[in-house]
Amino acid sequence: MTERLPNYSELPVRAGAPAGSSWGLWGDDDVFGTLNLATPERAARGAALVRRGAVFNLNLELEMPSPPLYRRSAIRHEVKGSGLTLDDELHGFNTQSSTQWDGFRHVRHQLHGNYNGLESEDHGVHHWARKGIVTRGVLADVGRWREAEGRPLRVGEADPIEPEEVLATLRSQELYVEPGDILLIRTGWVGWYRGLDEAARRALGDQTMAPSCGLSAREETAAMLWDLHIAAVGTDTPAFEVVPFGGVGGADLGAALRDPERSLDVFLHFRILGLLGMPIGEMWDLEALGEDCASDGIYEFLLTSAPLNLLNGVGSPANALAVK
Repeated sequence: MTERLPNYSELPVRAGAPAGSSWGLWGDDDVFGTLNLATPERAARGAALVRRGAVFNLNLELEMPSPPLYRRSAIRHEVKGSGLTLDDELHGFNTQSSTQWDGFRHVRHQLHGNYNGLESEDHGVHHWARKGIVTRGVLADVGRWREAEGRPLRVGEADPIEPEEVLATLRSQELYVEPGDILLIRTGWVGWYRGLDEAARRALGDQTMAPSCGLSAREETAAMLWDLHIAAVGTDTPAFEVVPFGGVGGADLGAALRDPERSLDVFLHFRILGLLGMPIGEMWDLEALGEDCASDGIYEFLLTSAPLNLLNGVGSPANALAVK
């Protein structure tokens, strides 16, 4: 790893690499991206934050949301066996229907392909699983900050979160993000979803692209996240970024995504996964953690995550815990 990490304006570092990419920073065959910053020293830094031993599960139930969003398959749990032994069998298990990591295979840049220019088959969540993810975690509670500002987030609508708002939230919490941290951004979407009745949940599941708040697709968002030099970023929202993507809906969305001149400003995943090599977490349950952080004013913690050790996996449940 280089001694000094380049700022976003200094990317790329490898001749011939796409603009705004980190390709080559950790070697031409690298499959970890910014997870390289989650070093043993960062794990020790996170462990030193454990004071009370309070553990927060950051994962939704595997069967939530119900029905799944974006018309993904719903998990079906079958218990098999008899007598003294029973086994579980899971059917229709989409690894990204609930709390998840997006792996680098999940979204490829439409011009440049996968992170670091590697073939899709070279990537997989098994790399992350075999390394393990343990580091300092930090929470930016944008939902509470926006409410205090008198502009509550409209979590069930296409309400974009601008990069300046994330930074303002961190300042209000007097929280300094360190290289190698995992940044979690709470909006309140999970709490809102839990408050919906069955009919409202079904109406969301029936939509191809159910609206939700999320990070703005502007390039400035990618620059902000990179310049924090975090190991990964996760939110409690379904798609990480605002939906409809870039505020573009209907028939125009497909055309925008296929247009090299427009797509990067419509779909933030292209920049974060394909160009920067930064893992994306979605639908993390940050409600209990957010309550605790607001109560004691401490927004840093040990964060652990054990992705599925699934060879060439596209995505994975987060299997994440925060410990304070």
